[in-house]
Amino acid sequence: MAKRVDRCRNCVRLEAVVAHLQERIRRLEEQVARLSKNSSTSSKPPSSDIVKPPSAFSTSGEKRRIGGQKGHPKHERQPFPPEQVDDFKPYTLDALERCPCCDGKLRPLNAAVEVLQQVELAEKPIQVTEHQAMGYECLDCGEIFQASIPDEVKKAGLLAPRLTALVGEMKGECHASFTTIQKFLLWVLGFQVARGYLCKVVGKVGQALQFPYDELLLLLRQEKLLNIDETGHNGRKFWTWCFRALDYVLFKIDPSRGSQVLLEVLGKEFDGVLGCDFFSAYRKYMKVFNGMIQFCLAHLIREVKFITTLTDQDAKVYGDRLLLAIREMFHVIHQRETLAEAVFIQRLEAARKQILNMARTEVPLNKNCRLIANRFAEYGEAYFQFITTPGIGPTNNIAEQAIRFVVIDRDITQGTRSERGRRVAERLWTAVGTCTLQKRSVFNYLVSAMKAYFGRIFPEKVTLKA
Repeated sequence: MAKRVDRCRNCVRLEAVVAHLQERIRRLEEQVARLSKNSSTSSKPPSSDIVKPPSAFSTSGEKRRIGGQKGHPKHERQPFPPEQVDDFKPYTLDALERCPCCDGKLRPLNAAVEVLQQVELAEKPIQVTEHQAMGYECLDCGEIFQASIPDEVKKAGLLAPRLTALVGEMKGECHASFTTIQKFLLWVLGFQVARGYLCKVVGKVGQALQFPYDELLLLLRQEKLLNIDETGHNGRKFWTWCFRALDYVLFKIDPSRGSQVLLEVLGKEFDGVLGCDFFSAYRKYMKVFNGMIQFCLAHLIREVKFITTLTDQDAKVYGDRLLLAIREMFHVIHQRETLAEAVFIQRLEAARKQILNMARTEVPLNKNCRLIANRFAEYGEAYFQFITTPGIGPTNNIAEQAIRFVVIDRDITQGTRSERGRRVAERLWTAVGTCTLQKRSVFNYLVSAMKAYFGRIFPEKVTLKA
C-alpha cells in the first residue's frame, strides 16, 4: 500500500515537473520568436536585418543579372542643345585627300557623323568680386565721406547667394558635414573658409526659409488628408515628426513623441483624415478630438506575419487565416483599374467584412492573437477609412518614404547640437522634401530664397506652396 502511495506521489511530482518544463519551453519559444523579428514581421527597419534570406529573383531559379532587365524601357540622357554648348571642336581629315579604299577624291559632308559631348569643371569655377566703398574728402572742411555698399551685399558677406545656396544644398540634401563642405570649397572651388563661418552660412539659409516653413505649418491644419510618421533624432533625445500632405512635406523636431505635438501642429479643430501607424499618440489624439484615422495596413501585416512564425499551432492557424484575408483585400485593390467602380466597392466591402470576421472569431488564447483581436474590436474600422475616403491610402508608405532621407541624414551627420541647429535642420529638410515632391530643383529654390532674404524682397516670392 505504501509503495502504491509513493508511486502516485511520484506521478504527481513528475506531472508537475513536465507541466513546468512545458510552460518554460513555451516561454522560451515566444522569446526566440520575439528575438527573431525582422523587418518583414515587425516595424524594425530593413537595416536591422543582420542576415536576410536569399531573394528569389525569378521562378526559373536563375539569378537576375545586374543592370537593365529584359523588357524594361531604355533610359538615355538627352544631349545638350546647341545653345548650351560652350565650345565646338570638329575633327577633320585634312591630311587625307584621297579615299583609302579606292583612291577616289573625298568630299566634305559638312556634318558630324559621330558626336561626343563632354562636360568639364572650369579650372576656376568661382568668381571673386571686391565691393569697394570709395572715399571722398571735402576740400573746405577736410571731412571724409564714403559711398555705401548695398545692404544685400553686406548681409550676404563672404558668400554670395548662389554659393550660400550651394552650402545649404550640400548640408540639407547631400548630408555633408561642415568638414566635408570645408574640404569641397578648398580642394574643388579653391578658397578656404572656417567651419564656424560655414555654420553661420547655414544659419542664414535657415533664416531665409522661416517664412515658407511657417506658411506650410499653418497650412497643415486645413488639409483633408495627411500622413504622419516620426523617428528618433540625436539618440532619441528628440523626435523628428514628418507631416506629408499631397504636394508638400513638413518636418518638425520636438523633444516629445506624445500627442501634444499633434495638438500643437494640427490643433483641436483638425477635421481631415490622418494616415499613420498604430502608435499610441495617434490613438490618443483621435479619441480626445474625435478625429478620423487610417491605420497602416502594412504595419498590421507585419504583426500578423509574426504570429505565423510562432510554434503555437492554434496561433499560427489564426495568423495564416487572417493574413490570407488581408491579401485577398489587396488583390481586390490591385484590380481597381480593371473593375467597374460599383463592383470594386462591393468587393472591397466584402473583403473588409471578411477580415473583421476572421480577426474577431475563433481567437486562440495566445496573447499576440488576443492583442490583434482586441485591436480590431476597438479600432477595426480605422483600418478601412480608405474605402470611403478617396485619396487616402491603406498604408502609411508615403510618409515613411518622405522621412527616409532624414533618417539617412541623421545616421551620417549624427543630428544637431543646439536649438538653432534643430530649427535650421527642420526648415532645410522641409525645403528639400517639398521641392523633391514637386519636382523642383532644390538648388534653384535655395538661390531664390537667398536672393530674396539678402535683398529683403517680399517673402511670398519664395513660397513652397505648389
